[in-house]
Amino acid sequence: MDGTPRNRKSGFTFIELMAVIVILGILATIVMPKFFGRIDEARVTAAKIQIKNIEEALRLFYLDSGFYPSTEQGLQALVEKPTTGNVPKKWREGGYLEKNTIPKDPWGSDYIYLSPGKKGEDYEIISLGRDGREGGEGPDEDISSSQI
Repeated sequence: MDGTPRNRKSGFTFIELMAVIVILGILATIVMPKFFGRIDEARVTAAKIQIKNIEEALRLFYLDSGFYPSTEQGLQALVEKPTTGNVPKKWREGGYLEKNTIPKDPWGSDYIYLSPGKKGEDYEIISLGRDGREGGEGPDEDISSSQI
């Protein structure tokens, strides 16, 4: 005999497979919450970047027209020439936003535009965060152009 059993089959036993599954489950419970926390952080950062981009478009609108769009005209004034309220005499063909569309916030909601802003600024752009309601903490906290 050469010392190797002839009837032994190679492979994993049921207990070995269960041990691997339990270990993977434990690792997933440790790693997943940290991973999902990063997703929320990334969305908050993306909202701040989008708000900055919208602010840049508003500045260009202001340079062309001498005023910011009213609350009623909203951000739509950045993609189509307003026809009501204070109508700009000089308006950039093609609009002021890339792709000529108003972006949604990272949670899929519309940005809120106020002119003048709540704290006396010329305007304010607000995302209501993950929960879509005023107030909140962490990823549910409102993100405002006046705080960036």
